[in-house]
Amino acid sequence: MNDLNKGAVVISGASRGIGEACALHLDALGFRVFAGVRKVEDAKALQAKASEKLTPIFLDVTNHDQIAAASLHVKEKLGEEGLVGLVNNAGIAVAAPMEYIPIDQLRHQMEVNFIGQVAVTRAFMPLLRLGHGRIINLSSVSGKFVYPFFGAYAASKHALEAFNDALRRELLPWNMHVISVEPGAIKTPIWETSLGTANDLLDHLPHKAQALYGQAAQRAKARAMLNGENGAPPIEVAEVVAEALTTARPKTRYPVTRDAKRTIRLARLLPDRWVDWIIARVFYS
Repeated sequence: MNDLNKGAVVISGASRGIGEACALHLDALGFRVFAGVRKVEDAKALQAKASEKLTPIFLDVTNHDQIAAASLHVKEKLGEEGLVGLVNNAGIAVAAPMEYIPIDQLRHQMEVNFIGQVAVTRAFMPLLRLGHGRIINLSSVSGKFVYPFFGAYAASKHALEAFNDALRRELLPWNMHVISVEPGAIKTPIWETSLGTANDLLDHLPHKAQALYGQAAQRAKARAMLNGENGAPPIEVAEVVAEALTTARPKTRYPVTRDAKRTIRLARLLPDRWVDWIIARVFYS
């Protein structure tokens, strides 16, 4: 591990799950962590677990005024130091059939998981340039492989992957690293939250949608719940994020967990129709 671990890092979505694990792990390694939260109680809970160096900042990635205020606050704290890292982690999961998902929910999914990440990156880019920092985007195996009923979530992660590749290539003249971290099933509260949202959406779908998709949607929900219960601990992602921030020659992408690596490999090797056949057996037979 090199001397980058003495610098400052901003993390979005640090209240729970992967973001919290990243904030606490990087804090323990010696980073000066600015942890993005949305609630006062989340800030206090995070501070109670961390060192005095960790600083919560209010950072709702859908609130452009709050993003601007957060970047100004960090700039005032750092002066001419700059950032050595930005970890774009904030995210939600909306689950529903693409044929019936409410458009406002689809827009919200994209706003949080994609547009919000772009907005945060742009706001902190001057500090990243100053510190020759690295940008780490928390994507997902869903950015490479799409399960039924999670199309909105997968679309947001596909978009984040495209943003990651575009930004990485645009910043080549300055040798600034842009890295995608792609977890598989991780045991985090996002599954409980997304399933609650899914239940609400499904309950309010037209009767015809229930008749067409009800049974398969229930199987998808059960699978998501199982992933949430049996997923890898968030610290596994945090350790990969730390490696991406500190290794001399970081990879452009880091799949995390064996299931993510296996799924991405199968998606590359198998023809689409073979994958569709497997999906049909799992969800519709």
